Parts: sequence; structure tokens; C-alpha cells
Amino acid sequence: MRIIKQAALSIALIGVTISSGYAQVKTPRPSPNCEIEQEVGLTEVEVKYSRPGMKGRSIFGELVAYDKMWRTGANEATSIKIKDTLMFAGNKVAPGKYSLLTIPGETEWTIILNTDAKTSVNSYKQEKDAARFTVKSQKYTETIETFTIDFSNLTDNSADMRILWENTLVLIPIEAQTDAAVMKSIEKTLAGASSRDYYSSARYYFENDKDIKKAVEWINKAVAMDSADPKFWVLYWQAEILKKSGDKKGAIAAATKSKELAAAAKYDEYVKKNDDLIKSMK
Repeated sequence: MRIIKQAALSIALIGVTISSGYAQVKTPRPSPNCEIEQEVGLTEVEVKYSRPGMKGRSIFGELVAYDKMWRTGANEATSIKIKDTLMFAGNKVAPGKYSLLTIPGETEWTIILNTDAKTSVNSYKQEKDAARFTVKSQKYTETIETFTIDFSNLTDNSADMRILWENTLVLIPIEAQTDAAVMKSIEKTLAGASSRDYYSSARYYFENDKDIKKAVEWINKAVAMDSADPKFWVLYWQAEILKKSGDKKGAIAAATKSKELAAAAKYDEYVKKNDDLIKSMK
């Protein structure tokens, strides 16, 4: 009986030892992971990085040395993935996934996009750079406790990717080849276009100062195709486009009809927009 008890105790201890070997205490990472996605023009940009905090430390010039390569965050190097060709500060970068490395300086930073998406400062090879350029650094009015990468100043064709930490701001201008992509899409789609396709194409031409005659042709087609169920917002843009083309009479007629439909739908914003548009032509 004593032998059996000792054997049972030994088995229990082995079980505890094995269990202890596999158990892990879970605690928050000192530098949490972050993943952001942003559309720039028609292109998706994905950034994955880690977010260290200041935690009472001085950052640039001390924790992060000037004129030394930095992984741009913590843990593994920051990565950036793009689905179409983009221009980074005037440098053409093909679709793909890249590591984002930087060399911070007091007044300017060197930005590096390297084709080895998993490279580190120690394994970095310059011959694998897809782009390498400098941008100015700026003093930021607020103190940013946690390292941040985000996007701002978005337009149809561009955005600024921002790097912020402590009191430093770095802007990386990004430009998309939106116009070429949209023109190709218009050409392909209008072969069997819907009223919405004509409407979208007309607005794009209007808002980007392209052939106004084409814009008039397409917006008129959109309105004609929706004649059984007219849309007040389409009629409003017909009025704007006709006004720009010099057809004030047609523009006022379209705006008047748009206003009536918007009022019936209780859409006050478009009632006011049409009122303002009509007044601008009298």
C-alpha cells in the first residue's frame, strides 16, 4: 500500500511538473502591436508596427540615437504593404511588402523602404532598398506619449503618412496614380454603363476640370436613365455641371426639380444647396 501511495504521489508530481512547463503567464506587451489600413486614391496601404511608450524617457537623441538606423518602432521592423504603384516623396514604389526603416536626424530623417520585409537593423542590406530619401522633421506642439504612425491630409490622389513620437513629427507625402486608374475604369465601364456609372464619371470629370462636354453628356444620360425614378442628388449635380458648361437655363431647371424632390424627401441639406445654386445664377 505504501509503495502504491508513493507511486501515485510521483505521478502527481510529474503531472504538476509537466503542467508547469507548459503554463505561461500572460501580460501586456510593453510595445503593443498595431495594424492600420488606409486607402490612398484607389490603393490600399497597410502598415504593421509596434508602439513603444515614452515612459518618462527622453526619446530622440537619447533612446533613439540620431544618425543611426532605427527599426521605426519596437520589436520587429515596421512593415508597409501597397497594392498598386505609389510615389513616396517623389520616389516610385512598386506593389509589394517592404520594411520601413529610418535614420532620424535633428532636422531631417532618412526614410528607407527595403524589399526584405523582415529585415532588421543588423541584417539590413542597402542593395535591397526600393526607395531611400530624406524628409524634414518638425517640432510637434503636443507631446506624443506612444509612438504613432497614421495618415492625414487625404485627397483623391494623395495622403501624408505621419510618424509621431515625443515632440517630433515626420511627414512622408504619398501620391497615387488615381487619375490614370479612374480614366481606365471609366473607359472600360461605360461600354455597358448603368446610370450610376454615368453619374460617377460625370462628377469625376466635373470635379477634376476635365472635358465639360463629356461631363454634360454623361450626366444627361444618367438623368435620362433614371427618368422613371429621378434622384434629387443626381439632378443637383446635373445643375452644377450645366452651370459650369454655361447652360444657366438648364441648370436652373435641374436645380428647381432637385429642390422639389429633396423637399419631398425632407432632405434639407439639398434644399439649401439648390437654393444657393439657383441664387448664384440670378
